[in-house]
Amino acid sequence: MKFAVIVFPGSNCDMDMLWAIKDVMGSQAEYVRYDVTSLAGFDGVLLPGGFSYGDYLRCGAIARFSPILAEVKRFAKEGKPVFGTCNGFQVLTEAGLLPGALIRNKSLHFVCKTTPLKVNNQTKFTSEYENDEVIKIPVAHGEGNYICDEKTLAKLKANNQIVFTYEEDVNGSMANIAGICNEAGNVMGMMPHPERAMEELLGSTDGRRFFASILKNFGKVPVK
Repeated sequence: MKFAVIVFPGSNCDMDMLWAIKDVMGSQAEYVRYDVTSLAGFDGVLLPGGFSYGDYLRCGAIARFSPILAEVKRFAKEGKPVFGTCNGFQVLTEAGLLPGALIRNKSLHFVCKTTPLKVNNQTKFTSEYENDEVIKIPVAHGEGNYICDEKTLAKLKANNQIVFTYEEDVNGSMANIAGICNEAGNVMGMMPHPERAMEELLGSTDGRRFFASILKNFGKVPVK
């Protein structure tokens, strides 16, 4: 697979993402600027963390209007994998590719630590984990408090779209939601950073199986 790592003005985890998928997982990946209008030659999209456009207005609110987002939406519609972590998750909700929104942490403080997550492995992004396994993945965000209305929450639960939940109250997220996917199962967003849990030196290798799941389950998607 060949992945596009989207780079917005203010992205600061793009190098981490490229390193994780290319150097650790051995897949192909390249940076793609926010103002590019084609993703020809790629068969997966990764939206990194950071502060796209300085997080002015709301996190991800300006990035959703970047030219590249039209192509990201096309990818999603075609069933190709689209993954966003932290600010990438915020961009996906602002763009309407995932339901709900991310607001200020309940504590009103930036949270930066390794946190335990419970895995729902019945998704294409988590099949390499055991069901209900608890893994360790770092978080680093000030606006990771996931919210949605009760109807949306019921739908997320019914459709098996809640991919990760926090084992502790990290930011006040509804139902302790840490990550969700779309109904089709090919668009995934989460606040924790699996790309920062790739080597023992960093404190955890639990992020490897996340990317291994993507490669296993979407690896036969043809490149166009």
